[in-house]
Amino acid sequence: MGRGDFRGAVAVAAAMAVATVLVAAAYDLPVRDPDGVSIPTWVRLPAIVLLAVALDVVPRWVAATRRDRDGAWQALRGVVRERWNRDQVRFTVIGLAAWYVSYVAFRNLKGYLPFVTERLWDTELASADRLLWLGHDPADVLHQVLGTGWAAWLMSGVYVLWIGLVPAMLAIALVWTRRSRTGELYVTAVSFNWLIGVAVYYLVPSLGPIYSAPRDFAGLPDTFNTGVQDLLLDDRVAVLAGAWDTRAVQTIAAFASLHVAITVTTCLVAELIRLPRWIRVTAWTFAVLTSLSTVYLGWHFFVDVVAGAAVGVVAVVLGARVTGHPLRRRDQPWSRPALVREDAQQAAD
Repeated sequence: MGRGDFRGAVAVAAAMAVATVLVAAAYDLPVRDPDGVSIPTWVRLPAIVLLAVALDVVPRWVAATRRDRDGAWQALRGVVRERWNRDQVRFTVIGLAAWYVSYVAFRNLKGYLPFVTERLWDTELASADRLLWLGHDPADVLHQVLGTGWAAWLMSGVYVLWIGLVPAMLAIALVWTRRSRTGELYVTAVSFNWLIGVAVYYLVPSLGPIYSAPRDFAGLPDTFNTGVQDLLLDDRVAVLAGAWDTRAVQTIAAFASLHVAITVTTCLVAELIRLPRWIRVTAWTFAVLTSLSTVYLGWHFFVDVVAGAAVGVVAVVLGARVTGHPLRRRDQPWSRPALVREDAQQAAD
């Protein structure tokens, strides 16, 4: 398999797209852009990647024009030809398209869940939490230990920050890894997260503590997280009232936590390529905070976090298998030139 083929990610995207069409047809449901009410996904994701491309090209162009102020246009053309040849453009476009299709299919399949089944497992998941926490409710323990003041704002910030970090990581994988197998691994692994995650949603449908037991979180202050939770509930009510009568997408499902899954996947990829230590420590710290915030704020049960971590691990294993990326840590710390040389050697072998 050559670099930049994204065969695994494309296969996942195709399978999820077919599943979306079949479920939509079977239950007479619309296929929506999941962010169509605000900025459509097909606009937002390319815009983020184009911004990353600009950040890749412009500094090099500025440096080149400083050396030759009379040849600014030629310098720009030279930088673009060097950095964005046909193979690099192909790598980025295919990866972005696979990511987009997988994401849209994931969000739609997630939204169809209450139409496919009315069974909810929140009672059983809450019981499992109490069993694992020796009779205690995990969220209540966190509220008592951390308090419900500054901690609520910190956890809210961590949870919302994740929303922006995922497309940022996409841009890094597609633009700055330079057609490396690592970029292909990351995009493919996240696609597997969505595939496995939505399958688990259908196996164990649930709402999450904030919706199944809202009284347990009544003592938390209103934060921007509160607004998100209220918005998702309003969307669910609107969709259930008439899926064809609203542009909203139902997006409530708890088991397993995809926030945790994708964060764990990111951390494992960082470990595999041995990114600088401070980046890896920061990533794992954010993973811990994400796990805590999902339980503290009521988005997920503790068992959702455990299941999410497992999904993240399995996604990396599958992603490595289909992309041909070695499932072991690199011998040397990461550097882009060394990464490209290793990919070239693997392709030659």
